[in-house]
Amino acid sequence: MNLVGELVLSRNQLVQRAAASDDQELQRSMHRLSLVASELQEGVMKTRMQPIENVWNKIPRVVRDLSNQMGRQIRVEMEGKETELDKTILEAIKDPLTHLVRNSCDHGIEPPEQRVAKGKPAEGVLLMRAFHEGGQVNIEIIDDGAGINADKVREKAVEKGVITREEADRMSDRDAQHLIFKAGFSTAAAVTNVSGRGVGMDVVKTNIEKIGGVIDVTSVYGEGTTTRIKIPLTLAIIPALLVRGKDNMFAIPQVNLLELVRLDKEQAAERLETIQGTPVYRLRGQLLPLVDLRDQLGVEKEEHETTFIAVLRADQRQFGLVVDDIEDTEEIVVKPLGKQLRGIDLYAGATLMGDGRVALILDANALAAHAGMVNESAEAARRAEEAILSSKDSTSLLVVKLSNGRRVALPLACVERLEEFSMSRVETVGQNQVVQYRGVILPLLRLADDYGSYTEMDQPDTSVQVVVCHHQGQLFGFVVSQVLDIVEDELAIRTHLDTGGNLGSAVVNEHVTELLNIDATLAALMPPDSGDFADASQYSGAFSGHGY
Repeated sequence: MNLVGELVLSRNQLVQRAAASDDQELQRSMHRLSLVASELQEGVMKTRMQPIENVWNKIPRVVRDLSNQMGRQIRVEMEGKETELDKTILEAIKDPLTHLVRNSCDHGIEPPEQRVAKGKPAEGVLLMRAFHEGGQVNIEIIDDGAGINADKVREKAVEKGVITREEADRMSDRDAQHLIFKAGFSTAAAVTNVSGRGVGMDVVKTNIEKIGGVIDVTSVYGEGTTTRIKIPLTLAIIPALLVRGKDNMFAIPQVNLLELVRLDKEQAAERLETIQGTPVYRLRGQLLPLVDLRDQLGVEKEEHETTFIAVLRADQRQFGLVVDDIEDTEEIVVKPLGKQLRGIDLYAGATLMGDGRVALILDANALAAHAGMVNESAEAARRAEEAILSSKDSTSLLVVKLSNGRRVALPLACVERLEEFSMSRVETVGQNQVVQYRGVILPLLRLADDYGSYTEMDQPDTSVQVVVCHHQGQLFGFVVSQVLDIVEDELAIRTHLDTGGNLGSAVVNEHVTELLNIDATLAALMPPDSGDFADASQYSGAFSGHGY
């Protein structure tokens, strides 16, 4: 594994050198070497992969022993036992998983007589699920037990001095449930060999975050609890985004990266705000707290013409990291920091760049903690934003342009995706135009027909812009001329005028825009023989079983 890591580093150096050269033959040879190195790396990775079943095999016995000891009836179910992880990660999650299972058996699933009294089966179910999603492994531990009583957690947290009474009163139920991850916190009435010592969930969270993962808990009181863990497939070689801060290069693991935002000077002056001392950026109507990389590094800030923001997710919260420049994405080899530097928790490790320089790998969770993303000011900013939004009649809209120049706004809640289809893919079924899309037959509704104008595009080499919508259990696509923007607006200036059957017009982004009534538009555009859209059964067979 180490040799493959060194090979990838050497490959990166040679690729960078060849890219700067005009020698075409050298570039072709480097491309071939790069492919071979990637395949070799993939092969070595696969030899280290092991099914999660190797860790799960011990769980049924742990549950059986605990249920006998505590007089419970618990059935263990497992899904996705064949899901594979890197050997080092499997070893790292063995203890956290065992602790979470013990927690579900002790705190979660009730004794049989209590379950029967609540109308539940006497036997409780503990479900373990594992699956791949978005380059990560998701592990879920689900029980149908008592759930987490947020009020009880608040009281215990105040009693133990974890939070103040004022903080407890302001805290939402979801935030209260996450207090179980605080050090020294336990809701157990007595100390036993299973629980009550106040160590456990905080150690679980620390160990999961050490391997680049995140843990989240959701619970419905009286119905059960779900604990979700997301962890990377491997630790050794990861895709990362390279960014600059001052004169140094830093790497951000792509598992933490959501999107990138680039603002020029005018946009930055307009969209960057400060709420109770916390700098924020208004991203599609939501306030995003900002952290400046230079502040975290303790170096002097300089004014730039362009502002670059990397939107990161850490501990189920989003924040924006302001950096000086964004370089490129690259597969990097993670090297542990020397023992002299391990006390600096801002970095998860280091890597060698193609030019031989060292780039430090940023730890998104540590950045969020350092910048106080979960402190009073960030919470106050979030609550202030929620108060602002709740006091307004704000609506999320997708604004599109029709071929006749009119602007129309659709409710964003019903929009699934934005697609572009070649006319050669469009087929005709009776009076309907359809396209085969992700395993279903997608009806295409020419939105401008309802507005009295549409330029036919029957040439096979042309393409059409389609807004794929999901409404009342059905999928369909609106054909439009151009997708303009996503806006969050109050719709303060309104009029009842429109082209008939819609919701009138309003000023959206300083332009008069017609507000689309989905039901009325579908009734007008669907052919007469299809009946009412909600009852149109001829498409239901095509749509069933595809996850829509």
